[in-house]
Amino acid sequence: MGKESGRAHHDLGGVAKYMCDPVDTGPHELTDFDREVDALRQLLSAKQLMTVDELRRGIEAIPEAEYHRLSYYQRWIRSIADNLLRRGVLTEAELRAAMGTP
Repeated sequence: MGKESGRAHHDLGGVAKYMCDPVDTGPHELTDFDREVDALRQLLSAKQLMTVDELRRGIEAIPEAEYHRLSYYQRWIRSIADNLLRRGVLTEAELRAAMGTP
């Protein structure tokens, strides 16, 4: 995918290499992480600090290799962090401290 196919790397619909296994459409159990990320997104939206469109654009901007490595909600939290940094709500130092990384 990419430039030669006319598709962005996140546009997976109908791509043969991603159609190998049937899609599990049954209900999925959410993890605590999944619930917390969704709650954070809802709070940021309620406080008008981030829109769903910004979340989507941030997810679509994740580099291809990382996009395919991350889970659904990991993509969300990556986009949320990038948006909060871009808006100046968080600094990189604050984000690193919250994550426990130097």
